[in-house]
Amino acid sequence: MRNDLRQLRVAQGLSQQELGQALGVSRQTINAIEQCRYDPSLPLAIRMARYFAKTVEEIFHVD
Repeated sequence: MRNDLRQLRVAQGLSQQELGQALGVSRQTINAIEQCRYDPSLPLAIRMARYFAKTVEEIFHVD
């Protein structure tokens, strides 16, 4: 599943570590999601969407 997480994070000047801390996950989890190696759980996807004031569909794209 593709996503725009990296673009959103960089646009806000956040490191992977900072975003991970804000969302309660590790930097490695953020990296894996950005690299499309890991699909987040629905609760995590919703937290991400709320953090960036987006909908889940605006961040994650099913191919």
